[in-house]
Amino acid sequence: MIPRVSVIIPLKEITRYLLEALPYHEVLDGGPYEILVLPDHEASGDIRGVRLIATGPVGPAEKRDVGAKQAGGGILAFIDDDAYPRADWLTNGLRHFDDPRVAAVGGPAVTPATDSLLQRASGAVYTSRLGGGPYAYRYLPIGPVREIDDFPTVNLIVRKVAFEEVGGFDTHFWPGEDTKFCLDLVRKGWKIIYDPDVMVWHHRRASLIGHVKQIWRYAVHRGHFARRFPETSRRISYALPSLLVAFLVAGGFLVDGPLHDLYALGVTAYGGALFLSGAHEGIRHRDVGLGLLVVPGIFLTHVVYGLGFAAGLLKPELRR
Repeated sequence: MIPRVSVIIPLKEITRYLLEALPYHEVLDGGPYEILVLPDHEASGDIRGVRLIATGPVGPAEKRDVGAKQAGGGILAFIDDDAYPRADWLTNGLRHFDDPRVAAVGGPAVTPATDSLLQRASGAVYTSRLGGGPYAYRYLPIGPVREIDDFPTVNLIVRKVAFEEVGGFDTHFWPGEDTKFCLDLVRKGWKIIYDPDVMVWHHRRASLIGHVKQIWRYAVHRGHFARRFPETSRRISYALPSLLVAFLVAGGFLVDGPLHDLYALGVTAYGGALFLSGAHEGIRHRDVGLGLLVVPGIFLTHVVYGLGFAAGLLKPELRR
């Protein structure tokens, strides 16, 4: 059987999440397809229906490039090992490739309802208007089908010809290799489509430290990219958390006067927005505890992202 699609899953080692996800891959619509799993080292025993390709201890970008070279399909479906697809994932994504100008299709990575409270709170930070902002559509199946210019590889289906034309992923970057890859596609005149029905579920970080580390990495890469690749990264939405941090720090030096009053008003408005966001997420998820966690979660996310973006903006180079 010649595969139409090659599903590519990079990871360090075979994980519980991957083994739980494989049954969802086995019942995908839109075949024929193959599944390529790329751990660092040879795994003991075979995993049914999967091609295991040991890559050595390299980064996710290198693994995806290796998977693309080994792939037999004309479409490359990238997904993370801690994510799993809805049965119609490929069917809904492949329909867009009828347009020969489409290079890639992305869709939301939704937090599973079975995740722990902390994981679901982390996901709710991303989906909230105050936390995720204009990028909440990456974590919720919302909005219309539309053209975009940047999307993460947790859920990205790519035409192999387009992938090869831009030379695959820039392995110098992680995270950020997906941002650079999408930018390379757009520069070549290809289209990237967002479709809310091209959906996968994605487990969030299981601890506060894990969430913070992830936010920091995202922010540093975006700040660095804002300087080096301004076409898709020099946007006010990415810089807003840094401006918030600067506002909060500067306000601490205001003792009294009209500027202090203005600062107090701004802090009060921001605090109110935090609590409204937490209440909204708590109501949406029907979970008071989740709503309470979202309030400090959004604040911490803003502060860490703001500091990380500024740090990335000043970095001459990014090191993995």
